[in-house]
Amino acid sequence: MSAVNQLTEMTGADILVNCLVQEGVEIVFGYPGGSVLYIYDALFKQNSIRHILVRHEQAATHAADGYSRATGKPGVVLVTSGPGVTNTITGIATAYMDSIPMVIITGQVPTSLIGNDAFQEVDSVGISRPCVKHNFLVKDVSKLAETIKKAFYLAVSGRPGPVLVDIPKDVTAQKTWFEYPESIEMRSYKPVFNGHPGQIRKAAELLLLAKRPVIYTGGGVVLGNGSAELVELTRMLGYPITQTLMGLGSYPATDPQFIGMLGMHGTYEANMAMHECDVLLAVGARFDDRVTGDVKQFCPQAKIIHIDIDPSSISKNVKVDIPIVGTVDRVLRDLIKAIKESGKQTDADMLANWWQQIDTWRATNCLRYDRKSQLIKPQFAIEKLYEITKGDAYVTSDVGQHQMFVAQFYKFTKPRRWINSGGLGTMGFGMPAAMGVKLAFPQETVVCVTGESSIQMCIQELSTCKQFDLPLKILNLNNGYMGMVRQWQEMFYDKRYSHSYFEALPDFVKLAESYGHVGLRVEKPAELESVLKEAFALTDRLVFIDCKIDPAENVYPMMAAGKGHHEMMLSPYQEERELA
Repeated sequence: MSAVNQLTEMTGADILVNCLVQEGVEIVFGYPGGSVLYIYDALFKQNSIRHILVRHEQAATHAADGYSRATGKPGVVLVTSGPGVTNTITGIATAYMDSIPMVIITGQVPTSLIGNDAFQEVDSVGISRPCVKHNFLVKDVSKLAETIKKAFYLAVSGRPGPVLVDIPKDVTAQKTWFEYPESIEMRSYKPVFNGHPGQIRKAAELLLLAKRPVIYTGGGVVLGNGSAELVELTRMLGYPITQTLMGLGSYPATDPQFIGMLGMHGTYEANMAMHECDVLLAVGARFDDRVTGDVKQFCPQAKIIHIDIDPSSISKNVKVDIPIVGTVDRVLRDLIKAIKESGKQTDADMLANWWQQIDTWRATNCLRYDRKSQLIKPQFAIEKLYEITKGDAYVTSDVGQHQMFVAQFYKFTKPRRWINSGGLGTMGFGMPAAMGVKLAFPQETVVCVTGESSIQMCIQELSTCKQFDLPLKILNLNNGYMGMVRQWQEMFYDKRYSHSYFEALPDFVKLAESYGHVGLRVEKPAELESVLKEAFALTDRLVFIDCKIDPAENVYPMMAAGKGHHEMMLSPYQEERELA
């Protein structure tokens, strides 16, 4: 089936598929069922779009999410009604929290049965409303093409996000004349793209007057394709930069101006710089609780500039002084221009003093760990992964301690290489997301770093990887616990390890082999490098590396809930010294 963009009579199912072709969709992640069989029949009759059959609908959403994060294109999901829809909700919410563009197409019972508690009927629009940017129920086949156009436009413009389109089965069977609109106009939806010139000039003036400045950036820089502008601005000013979990890679972590991730498990130097700064430039970040800690103690001395595409995010959690609404790339370009045109320079002496203080904090070596341990330390495993992949892999993760260790020890230097669930914190995300990345970039190295608890959430997708020949590398940091749960129970619940220990773990090596993949196990630090090299040498096979790590290792530094940036808990391996 070739794309059609002229008045042609066809079924709703054929119209939908042609709409996807017109949008440039190459891959759809899905799972068939009764309400979408007309659509699947239309997919069977074409060869422009590749369908990836997952083993669970949640995995379809995570795979589409990973595809979108890596490429910048909207991920597309197709599932049936009822449980097909409800199984996607976790993945949709994951994308919504991290502002990932996706279009989810769901089947629905015939229009005549809606509201009758028909077989496999759920209120898809009602259920999904809290976790989508927008959703539609299409009851008229003549409205289908226009609705799909709106869905893609909404998903990618402004603050991106998932959009759900619910289509009753009879609508996919009915015929109408098809014409796909070239553009769409929505009276109630007018995203702002350019920042206000006056606000940008104010921001430039404030930045140049700063004595203790910090640049703080989030996932909006990645999603807004503003990495090049961010690098130019940061290097031009010479200011320290810190990034959120979602922002890693938009500024190279190997650059000396990068002072590490901030927040709950951020570096000591990043958090202390935030606490002591007098001017904060926030770009594409939403001031979430894992970053701010106690908002009453957040940047108590700072004037705050906030650049964001979403006006509702500005002053939502933290009151700011200079708000600028617009796309990150455009606003940063205009800010760079305003600084250059001002003819003013930063105070070199004050900046040198500020860097001297930051270097003092940096000298505490807050990521220090026991390198002489006879057990594999998770930090060591990530350092070896970074070394063997030369820092150039696409890395997905699940959620927990392993996620934080990757953020701390894998030095991302490019945007869209670090793929993880930040806002929702979804266990089970890592492997399906890696599938989406590998399908987008089949020649690239794609690694999923996971834990023995998270990987079992969507482990059935090893079957999908086998069917579609996806040679992922899965590094399972296996400590026998739900690691982050155990850490909190140790620190805040008097070591009452209530239901955080997995006493019936599978043999992951045999499990991987049973799916037709390669399984490797490593238990000693001295063996780790050779096992990793063996795994990555098998470029055409999925390799599951079960890495037995120290079960008692915790993630440090740590800013406990309700504390400020200056109240961090440091590693027990930290050298005794005055940290104030």
